[in-house]
Amino acid sequence: MSNEGAVRTYDRVGNNGGAPRQTEGRALLEAARRLAEAKQCPDDRKGLREAARLNWRLWTIFQAELSAPECPLPVEIRTNMLNLCNFVDKRTVAILSQPKPQMVDVLINVNRQIAAGLLARPDQQQDDDDGQGQMDSQARQTSDGFSI
Repeated sequence: MSNEGAVRTYDRVGNNGGAPRQTEGRALLEAARRLAEAKQCPDDRKGLREAARLNWRLWTIFQAELSAPECPLPVEIRTNMLNLCNFVDKRTVAILSQPKPQMVDVLINVNRQIAAGLLARPDQQQDDDDGQGQMDSQARQTSDGFSI
């Protein structure tokens, strides 16, 4: 997929309306879906690379937003997310240099877990003592049928 194709995909996902958190969550689920789909065709290295590049571009967008001085997130969350961005960078470089389907599992899981947090309704998270119980139950099954 070309850069233009990735931008169109991100725009299409983003044009469904909703808050930025939902847009980001849906984009992560779409990237996870594409990675999982590419994993199903182990001989299609090109498809695996394309899915990994799309995911990498998405995480690069997150990295740019998190690095901006005007980012409203608390420093601890920004630091943790930037560390995760760094991990995604390193894993993607490894996938691009030696594409092996099993290498995408961790990226799929990271995307689904972060998406579950972004897509959780704030009132659901506040109902739990620590906010984890509801997230954990939502993390097990996403709206597109994937188990996390």
